[in-house]
Amino acid sequence: MSSISIRGEAPAEVEAVRRVNDAAFGRPDEGRLVDALRGAARPFVSLVARDDDEVVGHVLFTPVTVGATWTALALGPMAVVPGRQRAGFGAALVRAGLDACRALGHDVVFVLGHPAYYPRFGFAPAAPRGLRCKWPVPDDVFLVAELAPGALAGRTGLVEYHPAFDAAT
Repeated sequence: MSSISIRGEAPAEVEAVRRVNDAAFGRPDEGRLVDALRGAARPFVSLVARDDDEVVGHVLFTPVTVGATWTALALGPMAVVPGRQRAGFGAALVRAGLDACRALGHDVVFVLGHPAYYPRFGFAPAAPRGLRCKWPVPDDVFLVAELAPGALAGRTGLVEYHPAFDAAT
């Protein structure tokens, strides 16, 4: 890794972000999802990882509603181009994204992700906290992180993602 930076996605990087997602997932679904969410889900956090002048990673955080009574953010998709994976770009994106969410006043983030990867960032299974995903997924892949101590106290419910996710699942 030479000159790495993590920062907000710029309008001129839309195509590069799509290419990163398409390459990382080996299909266009996640790239199309990011495009749909970028235009519809507000507020959101969209960060890119750059190595010198090249966009090599991307992470998106979008709003979710829980039990129709409170809101949080959801992490995903998160992508790093093949050949740059397992080099710290993904971890840097997640950490910077959680910091950005916290700075914007958000205190809870959900993720549908690998149960061996996300706990290092403070994520834990959501089901034991009374939080359920709208899709039938294994309990160990639906995770939640408190960005402020006690943020989940007394909060339970069904987590509803933006409708654009339904087309991608």
